[in-house]
Amino acid sequence: MIAALIDRRGALRALGAAALVAAGGAAAAGTGLAGVKARGTLTVAVYRDMPPFHDQGRGIDVDLAAALADALGVRLSLMPFPAGEDMNDDLRNMVWKGHYLGYGPADVMLHVPVESPLMDANPQVRIFAPYWRDRVMIARNVQQLPHLETLAQLNGKSVAVPGQTLAGWLLIGADGGAYKQQLTTTWKDGVEAAQALQRGEFAAAAGLESELESVVGGDPRFVITPLPTLSNSRNGWAVGLAVKKDAADLEAALQAAVDKLIEDRRIQEIFVKGRVTWRPV
Repeated sequence: MIAALIDRRGALRALGAAALVAAGGAAAAGTGLAGVKARGTLTVAVYRDMPPFHDQGRGIDVDLAAALADALGVRLSLMPFPAGEDMNDDLRNMVWKGHYLGYGPADVMLHVPVESPLMDANPQVRIFAPYWRDRVMIARNVQQLPHLETLAQLNGKSVAVPGQTLAGWLLIGADGGAYKQQLTTTWKDGVEAAQALQRGEFAAAAGLESELESVVGGDPRFVITPLPTLSNSRNGWAVGLAVKKDAADLEAALQAAVDKLIEDRRIQEIFVKGRVTWRPV
């Protein structure tokens, strides 16, 4: 299941969780739309350290969360959190139960893979409103790599890739490990890898499309394309929202808010601000 392979940023889980408690991140009182309206606040869980969607209080998911709160006529309370061991942990901690350290759950969580297996494995939540489809891509310097129809054309070229991510696993294992010696895998995420490419330290960088585009998108020195010959990286995965199973009214209100953002093209503006081109999911 692709959701189990999606890059889980935020390695310092215990430190991040303690910081949340110290900052006063508490579980929202009451569930559903009525609870949100009564409090006058929408508590939104977003992944910590996931550029360009969230990085030090800014990013696409932060702006989307603010737009959702505004659509409901309430204030935004952002709840950044460090990733758990897998998505099932994150849904339990941030949507339907809360973390054992005392923070969560939120009213809604962003950036949840919209996948049937994940839904089936988590009957306590509702996953809906896909707003972005990400996929593994590779950015390359066109002078050093004018063409990239096959991975074999990487031979002799240096490639930056975050090792503990789907992009890293795909390239490390590609063609029986044929390219391992060319990879530098020390990067935290695709943003850092793309920044190294931008500085001229590598011929190419792999990562998520959103990560790469937020750094080198629009720069004529670089192009961003799917990883050749690795078909399982081409279609990617959609991400959306998740609420508690018994919050059907909140689900409907948030779905309507996302639909309106798409209809009014405001979601495009949110992504453009994050240096990413939004596409219909």
